[in-house]
Amino acid sequence: MLLTEKNCTQITEFVLNGFTNHPDFQGLLFMVFLVIYVITLLGNLGMIALVRIEPRLHTPMYYFLSNLAFVDLCYSSVVAPKMLADLLAERKAISYTACATQLCVFCMLIVTECFLLAAMAYDRYVAICHPLIYRVVMCPRLCVQLMAGSFLVGCVNSVVQTTGMLTLTFCGSNVIDLFFCDISPLLSLANSDSSVNHTVLLAVAYLTGVLSGLVVLISYIFILNAILQIRSTEGRLKAFSTCASHLTAVTIFYGTGLFIYLQPSTKYSRDQDKVVSVFYTVVTPMLNPLIYSLRNKEVKAALRRAIERKTFSLGLNA
Repeated sequence: MLLTEKNCTQITEFVLNGFTNHPDFQGLLFMVFLVIYVITLLGNLGMIALVRIEPRLHTPMYYFLSNLAFVDLCYSSVVAPKMLADLLAERKAISYTACATQLCVFCMLIVTECFLLAAMAYDRYVAICHPLIYRVVMCPRLCVQLMAGSFLVGCVNSVVQTTGMLTLTFCGSNVIDLFFCDISPLLSLANSDSSVNHTVLLAVAYLTGVLSGLVVLISYIFILNAILQIRSTEGRLKAFSTCASHLTAVTIFYGTGLFIYLQPSTKYSRDQDKVVSVFYTVVTPMLNPLIYSLRNKEVKAALRRAIERKTFSLGLNA
């Protein structure tokens, strides 16, 4: 403990409640989440490698997809290893510095993904609604700018949220009723006035989640309208198949994320919030590469060619 002003003893660590303290359930959850995390690592690393080595996937759509895989891989790794370790530990403690670091990185990556998904929706809008000028509009320079802009907004959010947390005083309860350091449960533990922090959190949630969500929604309204105007059934199915995987991933991510950050703070730290939180922090990063690989013919074809090349090269070396 560190002695601070006004007879308040600033805590130096937090205790994460996690999911359950029952040993049997902890072992089962550890195995389940370990499998999920391994699949997340293999799936996202595989997607990044596939896009990199397959020339036919060197397009704006797959440029964004590989970056999505990178962001998913990173923010899952920010949460999952500590969560797995705590499931086997008797005392689920995390230092104040480690908690602030986890919060900082997580806040950056979660907002980055919001705007990255919006950029992907805009890419599909141009590809389907304006196919003749697609290569001109979605030039490499714009793709890099959209990607860099997504990370920049994420960094700004990270600095704002983390700086706000560091200005607060924590000298009461240090128990976080969650499995990682998220901003909402931390604000509920603060002894100093956190009303400004709550306002900033809601403002960021609306500006990032709702604004990027509107970009996605408006893009897909135009996309669906364009698809319905295609005369051939085969053409409509082909056009929709290129968007179905992205729309599925967007629905899962925004649905769970907005449920957590746009609900009243008084409703936080319930069991349903833990389930929803684990869904968008751990499960969604696993689902994204599976969704894109299973629902995307180009990705499946590229994977098949990569396996065939590997098999052929192994045959030559044998």
